[in-house]
Amino acid sequence: MRISLSMWWTHLPGIAATLVIMLATLVPTGAMAICQIVADAPYRPNPKKVALAPNEVQIRYIGHSTFELETPAGIRIATDYNDSFKPAIPPNVATMNGAHSTHYTLNPDPSIEHVLMGWNLEGGPIDHDILVGDVRIRNIQTNIRGWDGTSRALGNSIFVFEVADLCIAHLGHLHQRLTDEDLLRLGQIDVVFAAIDNSSTLRHESLMQVLDEIGASLVIPMHFHFFGSLDAFTSRASADGYKVQMATDPILIVKRETLPTERVVYVMQPSGGRGKL
Repeated sequence: MRISLSMWWTHLPGIAATLVIMLATLVPTGAMAICQIVADAPYRPNPKKVALAPNEVQIRYIGHSTFELETPAGIRIATDYNDSFKPAIPPNVATMNGAHSTHYTLNPDPSIEHVLMGWNLEGGPIDHDILVGDVRIRNIQTNIRGWDGTSRALGNSIFVFEVADLCIAHLGHLHQRLTDEDLLRLGQIDVVFAAIDNSSTLRHESLMQVLDEIGASLVIPMHFHFFGSLDAFTSRASADGYKVQMATDPILIVKRETLPTERVVYVMQPSGGRGKL
């Protein structure tokens, strides 16, 4: 069938849209971000959106040390998934840590496709490095203290999420300074979730040294259930040169273009579970 010039011109918008979709499938996703480039742009948190652009990641603070991350492809991840703090809808991926029951569950929802334990129930190492949709998820194990004060080898994992050209790290229930090898494996982190309780995890003095070594431009506190721990941390962070910002929205959308050029502590308040946006 011959197509006249007028017919071609009429259908041009649809043809262009089809070409854009085809080209988009050929462009590599941000899942394989190399965790090394820090953007040079002022930090402006984006307003809440229904849909994410290909270069955006949505963060919601559920509570304690549980965050829900949503990727441009719609993959939802719950960190330190447990029976007390979890999204209202089961995520695609659940990461856990072995500190105590508010950081894991032995009975995760069976609909969760990927359940990543941060420690080996049988002892020894456990290594994760998987690609789920548009996000790469990997872990770095660290030692942890038991309730009796003794050290438990490899009881904690730092989980790293590489997506949308961002590298996001959840430090878990961190009890020790990081080694040079740990820092090398982490790479350049853009956003870090850090426990700031100043009691059951690292004391603030050691934590600030860890955060300086990691060098993330955006630090999001968690695990501040002990009275006064949040105020003590924000005061210390401010004294160490961080700009402290208090969130006005339970949801934060981050992208490389709007990462802060100065180090920022961004305090999100727990929002609990939710339905799908």
